[in-house]
Amino acid sequence: MQALDQIMQRVKLGFDNYAVRAFGWKAAQLLDYAASLKVDTVLLSDLDVYENYTDKHLNEIKAKADGLGIEIHAGTLSICPSSVMWSDRWGTAEELLKLTIRVAKALGSPVARCVLGKVDDRSSRGGIEARIEETVKVLKAVRNFALDSGVKIAVENHAGDMQAWELITLIEAAGREVVGATMDSGNATWALEHPLQNLEILGPYALTTGIRDSAVWETNEGAILQWTAIGDGQIDFKEYFKRFAEICPNTPVQLETISGRPIPLPYYRDDFWEAYSRVRTREFMKFLALARDGKPRRPFGVPKGKDAKLAEQKFQKAELERSVRYCREVLGLGRKK
Repeated sequence: MQALDQIMQRVKLGFDNYAVRAFGWKAAQLLDYAASLKVDTVLLSDLDVYENYTDKHLNEIKAKADGLGIEIHAGTLSICPSSVMWSDRWGTAEELLKLTIRVAKALGSPVARCVLGKVDDRSSRGGIEARIEETVKVLKAVRNFALDSGVKIAVENHAGDMQAWELITLIEAAGREVVGATMDSGNATWALEHPLQNLEILGPYALTTGIRDSAVWETNEGAILQWTAIGDGQIDFKEYFKRFAEICPNTPVQLETISGRPIPLPYYRDDFWEAYSRVRTREFMKFLALARDGKPRRPFGVPKGKDAKLAEQKFQKAELERSVRYCREVLGLGRKK
């Protein structure tokens, strides 16, 4: 049996373009940046990174990626027609998902990443169960198109919308042969999960990822969550990636740093639990232990007298690059180039 550290060295390391969103880079620029970081892969998680969706343009992007030795994972946002995040900019949900699959196939991406929505959908009419049901209908409607394309659909646990077990319910209902997960360690904490617990449950379904560190600390109303660069938060990523390499060694690590943004989780308020009535006690206790062990962090703010956009760009770039270094030098992830 191969040593675990050898397996970890083969885990591909990359990033989600949302990590450097303040730059507004298109696909070609993102590939150049990825090459400068010497990463293996990049998740282009929205359709706005392309100049257009013609075969000519997509073939040019693929050729550039191939020349740089970078694997692209393609994606979009909400495919749930009743989600608070839904936009009909690309037509129906089925049309949006088919476009994303077509883009993915053209770029050589094995996955088409998408999301249901965000935490607000848990409080919508019918709750998250109704939104899951609607999303499953969309996924089933494009099933044959996805199978013919050879692209798997990777639904993310996104912005607190679903816990790991809820996403698995969606995947199993839609059909695991065509649907898997985009496993997001940061969004796990938004959904009251410990990232290691989320990994244990969702890891076997993970086709791609969104990885960042988390800091959580208690308040009078519950807790505050704030994401950090890898190694700056509370998550033991040595333990995390040891299990990651065992559970899903062929899944790339896409870093999606969204640091310095405090998110309140007021779970001591009764009305909070209306959206979380089916949370599993044992799993929540693991999250609660994380919160009780945490200490307050300072949120990101634009320094006085500095240009806001430039400050955001500098901060985002530094957080991502520090995370890449930590993953490569401390955790031993990514192929050595």
